[in-house]
Amino acid sequence: MKGNIRNFYVTAILFCFAILLSSFVRVAGVADKLAMPYKKAGLTTEQAAAHLLSRFTYGAQPGQVEEVTKMGLEKWLKKQLEAKADDEQLNQMLSKYDAIGFSNSQVEDDFPQGPRVRRWAVRDGYLHKDSLSNGNSKYQREILQTYMKDKGYRPLQELYRQFFNQKILRAAYSENQFKEIMTDFWFNHFNVALNKTQCASFVPAYERDVIRPNVFGSFENLLLATAKSPAMLMYLDNSSSSGVNVPMEDQEMMGMNDMGMSAQQKAKKNERVKKIKQQIQNKKKQGGLNENYAREVMELHTLGVDGGYTQNDVTQAARVLTGWTVAPLGKEGYGAANRNIIERLGANALRDKGFVLDGDFFFNANRHDNGEKVVLGKKFPAGGGYEEGEALLKMLAQHQSTAKFISKKIAVRFVNDTPPSSLIDKMAKTFTSSKGDISSVIITMVNSPEFWSEQALREKTKSPFELAMSAVRSLKAEIDQPFQLYSWINRMGQQMYYYQAPTGFPDNGQYWINTGSLLNRMNFGLALASQRIPGVKLNLAALNSNREPESVEAALVTYSKLIMPERDLGKTVARLKPMLNDPNLQQKVAKAADQNSAKKDANNKGMEMQSMNEVPLKEEKLKFGNGKKANENPTIKMQAGSNTMLAQVVGVIIGSPEFQRK
Repeated sequence: MKGNIRNFYVTAILFCFAILLSSFVRVAGVADKLAMPYKKAGLTTEQAAAHLLSRFTYGAQPGQVEEVTKMGLEKWLKKQLEAKADDEQLNQMLSKYDAIGFSNSQVEDDFPQGPRVRRWAVRDGYLHKDSLSNGNSKYQREILQTYMKDKGYRPLQELYRQFFNQKILRAAYSENQFKEIMTDFWFNHFNVALNKTQCASFVPAYERDVIRPNVFGSFENLLLATAKSPAMLMYLDNSSSSGVNVPMEDQEMMGMNDMGMSAQQKAKKNERVKKIKQQIQNKKKQGGLNENYAREVMELHTLGVDGGYTQNDVTQAARVLTGWTVAPLGKEGYGAANRNIIERLGANALRDKGFVLDGDFFFNANRHDNGEKVVLGKKFPAGGGYEEGEALLKMLAQHQSTAKFISKKIAVRFVNDTPPSSLIDKMAKTFTSSKGDISSVIITMVNSPEFWSEQALREKTKSPFELAMSAVRSLKAEIDQPFQLYSWINRMGQQMYYYQAPTGFPDNGQYWINTGSLLNRMNFGLALASQRIPGVKLNLAALNSNREPESVEAALVTYSKLIMPERDLGKTVARLKPMLNDPNLQQKVAKAADQNSAKKDANNKGMEMQSMNEVPLKEEKLKFGNGKKANENPTIKMQAGSNTMLAQVVGVIIGSPEFQRK
């Protein structure tokens, strides 16, 4: 007996030790797995550090290559993957933006949408309902402004501006740079847009509470969190998707076998089935199945367009996800129709009857199609509820097509526009074996020779947002008015949070670069360097320890190395020299950019670019100055050491094709 007890305790101790050991291995494993083969690719440690910074930050700050090299590349990347660096300075900057911390209910109450404000103004006697259609918009605006002020409501544009500002400040100043990069990546993957009124109010909380906390964790958890968020539910219309909820006894009646029944029993059964089917048809007319989310969750979020699903799978998946909607948000906001159910039943009865209330998410069992469904060969038996939607999303997250699709998308973002299949296969294998652990997939990518190959170095093109952020980081700019940078990013062709299609912005160089966009980028560089962007300050001389360059050519070489560390800049410097010989460079660039912008607005009437027809970055050529070839030594007319000289040199570097690469 004593021997049995002793054996039990020994077994228990060994079991606990095994759990602790496995936990330690799991934690230590991230560091152990990092083995970057950059030396085999012929790179120095400094060059490898510069490559990491170009991929996993919004741009290297002065001296940061040396810092990463000294710290150790593996240690630096591990720290970025943990994303626990102190951001006290950033948090102080963000503290003045109160609304970016609001819940969705607070936003609904404090920042009501325009149609709701007009309705309330009529209700409260500020406007007569007949005045809404008399075309006197100025009169209406004045009255509505007075009404909002009296009631303590705030305009949505104030919320949006705070939201834009925080994104720019995070990208510019966060010590957890990779986390901000991945927040941008996943937001773009699970895109929602401010230009859809129904979801616009919920976009800030979507990025804050759904995307940012999950960027390095389980893809399955991230997928489920996006599916249950009000922003996604409203953006892709699943909040209004409904099916017919048939009682189980009626479903059993419909599936009952006639064998052994008398003629009278058969007639009675057939009459009952006929009535049930008629009730189902009547309910279908009242509600409606919406397939938008089901289609996009397969095509864009998980399997990919070639993931092996059919239109029937989309329809069946949409049926599985009926009843997934929003909880009551605010006093009179979206989801108010569900408040009666919640208040009438109470928490315990809600659970007992199959309803689910989880924060801002509500599963309305009355609107769920509880019939049998089959998606990708998986049968969902009749009588299911919320749990079958969760099972569907888990199945999609763990699918082999998803492993390949997500791996490719990550590789496109961090390697090049057409990553090799060998790399994608390795990443997909890790995705499957780790059950969708995003950090593990990234580590596999970084540990692969393909990440360090010549085809990966500086082969990605910066988006306007990335260009602006890398510029301010490389110049150590102080940003007091972030919205000024947002306006410039918009002008350069990227209206952040307003990309209407669920695809998100395309991640390829051809989308972003054409002659007009390069002109706007050059104009931005010149405006930034000459401090003509309000609320953005910098000290160019301090970047070079206040040492005065001997000539414009010396300034060009020196600042190119400071702004674009660890690159072979000989050809770049030679190309930029003729531009600096033109005393009217800034005016010419501004004029050309404005003309192009006006022409584009007239032709396109919007922000969208014709991505399929645009020319890759390496093929673009800009002509300035006296037209001399790049290898000719121009006669410098600017005074060396002057602020104007430094501003023009730095502006040309920021606007150069080489700086557009990352």
